[in-house]
Amino acid sequence: MGDHKKFQGHIDEVAKLISEYNLSEATLEVDDFKIVLRRQRPQFVAAATAPQMVLEQGVEETVSAPAPVAAPVQAGTPISSPMMGIFYASSSPSADPYVKEGDTVTAGQVIGLIEAMKVFNEIHASVSGTVKKVVAEGGSLVNPGDPLMYIG
Repeated sequence: MGDHKKFQGHIDEVAKLISEYNLSEATLEVDDFKIVLRRQRPQFVAAATAPQMVLEQGVEETVSAPAPVAAPVQAGTPISSPMMGIFYASSSPSADPYVKEGDTVTAGQVIGLIEAMKVFNEIHASVSGTVKKVVAEGGSLVNPGDPLMYIG
């Protein structure tokens, strides 16, 4: 647990970058030490929360975050939007969606598109599993960190 103190300056810098660039997650790896910082995004709280630090040894710390209101827990791993843009569930209006609830997906598979500044960016599944719930609607505006779907 004491190892993280010598990396505190790095941890603070990564936490600042998460806040500055509105990232949902960042990882810092130095030699055999790994720290994953994740921003918690409560759906029903107006105040922004600070990033949560999860240390590789399993120790969790929260950086001066207000207590969030408990939001309903969704089964599965969220696939979140990496950017702001328009979400498209299919390659064209007449095409079938890339995935729908109940489909089996593999890590790396295209699950949708996000249009940002007239450029279409493929969104890939980060995990393999079954699509439990598709949250984002085709043609809707999504922000960084918004869940697009859940894979379990």
